[in-house]
Amino acid sequence: MPENIGFISTRFAGTDGVSLESAKWAEVLWEDEHISFWYGGILDRAAEISLCVPEAYFGHPDNEWINRQLWGHTRRTREVSTRIRDVSEYLKDTLYEFVERFDITRIVVENALTIPMHVPLGIAIIEFLMETELPTICHHHDFYWERTRFQISPIADYLEMAFPPRLPAMQHVVINQAARDELAWRKGLSSILIPNVLDFDTPSSGIDEYNADLRQELGLAEDDILVLQPTRIVPRKGIEHAITLLRMLGDSRCKLILSHGVGDEGHEYFQRILELGEDEGVDIRYIGDRVDEERHLDVRGRKIYTLEDLYPHADLVTYPSLYEGFGNAFLEAIYFRRPLMINRYSVYARDIEPKGFHLPTMDGFVDRNVVEEVRRVLNDTDYRNRMVEHNFALAREFYNYPVLRYGLQTLFSNIIHAM
Repeated sequence: MPENIGFISTRFAGTDGVSLESAKWAEVLWEDEHISFWYGGILDRAAEISLCVPEAYFGHPDNEWINRQLWGHTRRTREVSTRIRDVSEYLKDTLYEFVERFDITRIVVENALTIPMHVPLGIAIIEFLMETELPTICHHHDFYWERTRFQISPIADYLEMAFPPRLPAMQHVVINQAARDELAWRKGLSSILIPNVLDFDTPSSGIDEYNADLRQELGLAEDDILVLQPTRIVPRKGIEHAITLLRMLGDSRCKLILSHGVGDEGHEYFQRILELGEDEGVDIRYIGDRVDEERHLDVRGRKIYTLEDLYPHADLVTYPSLYEGFGNAFLEAIYFRRPLMINRYSVYARDIEPKGFHLPTMDGFVDRNVVEEVRRVLNDTDYRNRMVEHNFALAREFYNYPVLRYGLQTLFSNIIHAM
């Protein structure tokens, strides 16, 4: 029977993993005639199916003040506790409004009960669910124990209560096996593993009239090698390894293209990357101001491209991340049939690599072997084509929409049988 599904998070907008994967879930649910509705502090979903509550955004001033009093401290003042309760009570009222306005019959909480970037929202969701007993799926992307900045705080009570919670009508979904093990060990909670996916049955976009001039717009020569780093510029992305790779390749045609913004972890790493590129003689082009979710012209009349415009032009994708919950850029590069140099971050080594993907692979550092493998990929067309087609076939088997559809049907069936 079709249901009205309420997606809840601090934000559904942009190209972060939560926003992207929740949209894929909604797309697959729609094929089974379920209708999705959206609750968050920042939304890019249609207004007629959404309730935008600015106070629910983790970057709202009230929540930022609360976070400044919590993380890195060992004592919680009465003022902070009162503010948390006040904001939580207000947000709980808006959750009731959301469910009543759209006649929601099932909840999907996207990461808001996983990582405590908005503690009052987590508490509000828990109390709301305890009071309503609505069947709920918690989709966990990255837990607080995986992030250093959440290790010291005076809110052990809230973390135990809500991140994540233990409720009888709740099912938990994780995106990698390590998270599944940790959730069971730390919280005694079972979970279902549903990896991130892409629609590999729908052909990817290519070079068209709009993006045909992208290389010229970026100032690249006709024979330049476009090396795409399609991630935010934050330390865990390991971009310094991409710089090392290009230095060791020693080909002045290689241009490292940084496609995303700095993210929420400061500008120091970005400046260090630019300085390192200059010291190593690597040509780095930052184009975060030229890439957005939709094509348009900016105030200066320049074309703004999407990530889908960049991939078809890429000669190589670098993904030397130190840690990833899963790895959307990995799937995207495979989907667009682009060669990819990857670091063996733990989730890749445990969950993905055993599937049999063939990639130039570094294991914590760039050595001559990975450099020579990349060089062969760039210079040997037949070898490169065999590689990308092999990887595409594997990803279509293991990370395609049918995998997600089966997982969601299992979750829905579990709740029905438990009722």
